[in-house]
Amino acid sequence: MENRKIGRSDLSIAPLVFGGNVFGWTIDERTSFTLLDAFVDHGLNCIDTADVYSRWAPGNQGGESETIIGNWLKKSGKRNDVIIATKVGSSMTANDSKKNLSKAYILKGVEDSLRRLQTDHIDLYQSHYDDKDTAVQEMLEAYNQLIKDGKVRYIGASNFSPERLKESLETGERSGLPSYVSLQPEYNLYDREGYEEELEALCKKYGLGVITYYSLASGFLSGKYRSENDLNKSKRGQGIKKYLNDRGQRILMALDDSSKEHNASPAAISLAWVMARPTVTAPIASATSVEQLKELARSVEIKLSAEDVAKLDEASAY
Repeated sequence: MENRKIGRSDLSIAPLVFGGNVFGWTIDERTSFTLLDAFVDHGLNCIDTADVYSRWAPGNQGGESETIIGNWLKKSGKRNDVIIATKVGSSMTANDSKKNLSKAYILKGVEDSLRRLQTDHIDLYQSHYDDKDTAVQEMLEAYNQLIKDGKVRYIGASNFSPERLKESLETGERSGLPSYVSLQPEYNLYDREGYEEELEALCKKYGLGVITYYSLASGFLSGKYRSENDLNKSKRGQGIKKYLNDRGQRILMALDDSSKEHNASPAAISLAWVMARPTVTAPIASATSVEQLKELARSVEIKLSAEDVAKLDEASAY
């Protein structure tokens, strides 16, 4: 398996990232440990989480995902085998959508994350959502301090508008402060336009690594949701209803054809399509069972031809 550098950093990762949003939400700690062990055994090495995961589960307060990962790191002794990416900036208070990337909030947030993760450094620390009330300069000054202190190796952005991302990158270059080395946008076979039309050229210009989230469109691209009758198959089912239209059906048909040709699941083909995008470093995907993880890990072995990609591009044209 050929690892890929995250932008201009020296972080080298396998082309599939484990999404830690399921830890403490749809799977418990014991199952999470089993999956993390299996993930590493497959030669994969990057785990993505956030301080706020899994706040939305009943009885949770946020930080559960990081806590589970930290407990696994301590028990397994595999800290040096993985790249840990987490995020800061979302409120830990239930039903509070306010974003905070002030220097004080970032400096406190990193200490909380380090404690939960049971590590002395975070490999990739990402601004979860933009905080338009905080100046870009202030955010970067906070990250600069963390990098100098050895608590963070590199920084990334997630859910930033092209304008604010460009401002952040230009400010870093101009002031000698750290610059983001990566962007985490929503991107998959169905949700293409936002990244391709607004962000891709900017990422390419500045050499950003791109780590995509919702890479399977909340599970729609797994192929198990074909009609509204299927929406009760998981806790995320209702979020898939928007994909059940003519374009969505065309995508599923194209995935079915490619799946047969490559003897792989629609999910694996979907991830392989994202990986084949020249500007993408790796997609994020979550699994809740070892069988599901094996299915997703198959994506790194699939080499889609130019014809394969063209057919999927045509089916998903927007």
